[in-house]
Amino acid sequence: MLEVALHHRFSGIDLDLEFDAGAGITALFGRSGAGKTTVISAVAGLLRPGEGRVVLDDKVLFDAKRGVWVPPHRRRLGYVFQDARLFPHLDVRKNLNFGARYAPRGSTGAGFDDVVALLGLEGLLDRAPATLSGGEKQRVALGRALLSHPRMLLMDEPLASLDGPRKQEILPYLERLRDGDLRLPILYVSHAVDEVARLADRLVLLQDGRIKAQGALFDVMADPAAVPLLGVREAGAVLEADVIAHADDGLSTLAISAGQLELPGVQAPVGARVRLRVLAQDVILSRDRPVGLSSVNVLPVRVEAVHPGDGPGAAIALRAGSDRLLARVTARAVQDLGLRDGVDCFAIIKATTVAPGSIGR
Repeated sequence: MLEVALHHRFSGIDLDLEFDAGAGITALFGRSGAGKTTVISAVAGLLRPGEGRVVLDDKVLFDAKRGVWVPPHRRRLGYVFQDARLFPHLDVRKNLNFGARYAPRGSTGAGFDDVVALLGLEGLLDRAPATLSGGEKQRVALGRALLSHPRMLLMDEPLASLDGPRKQEILPYLERLRDGDLRLPILYVSHAVDEVARLADRLVLLQDGRIKAQGALFDVMADPAAVPLLGVREAGAVLEADVIAHADDGLSTLAISAGQLELPGVQAPVGARVRLRVLAQDVILSRDRPVGLSSVNVLPVRVEAVHPGDGPGAAIALRAGSDRLLARVTARAVQDLGLRDGVDCFAIIKATTVAPGSIGR
């Protein structure tokens, strides 16, 4: 468990926040200037805040009042930067082994062969960093951090410098790290909603150095009040679904608590559990069950909250079985449909609006 309480004043921002990060991936999300990198730098010991406290597994790393300051190299934290920062004169094998040199004597953690297999680095060991793609470099940087046997992994915008295909290449490895045997807690900084939706277990939303919302990813993403923080075009709920069939026409059938969804681009095998993001702007609401539609994704839902926006729109929190959805409609639609807390209606989701890249393991 990581406990963070920071108070620090800059020329353009006052940082004042408290949060905890436990098992799994805790994501710090916010736009540029929100204070994300400052927070992770303070946790790593690269920045000494004016006030506050940082505690990891009951070990105090920083306490301004008591004058405690553990230097970065003694905190046992693995750090993966936005750029891989590999040593250009060392091949991949030697870059990885450099991390292993800093593993405490007698510490337990993944061995060299385990990390290489986890990150798919077998064919890269004799390559020079200059010959690697951006995604390959980040996988090596991640492996180097893991081989130092850290108590926690810090990742600061690790995919920000990658294009779309390279990002899709590395996301499955991060999912494998999250769900594998290492069970290493991760503090993950990002300003990309798609990354956070696929990877995070817990979400902390930052704005101007303050925490505006925090909690389980599924709850925060489906909260209408979080729409302005995530962006109206990016806001949407995250669902977990079980893959139950693949059809010859390319559509797959997924089961959620409220029913079934037919979606294209699902690569997971039958029986797998996947995570998918449904954008609020792609959810259509109807008071009656619609007939004669091209979309077969019609789910019975109940309105939990109506959150008017600053403009002509409104965000609608919906309960779909045991899951939560989010819809964004016009204020006029709210009035015409009589949408209010407790109203039963139907949510229509067009299959092609759920991007294959948003479907994660």
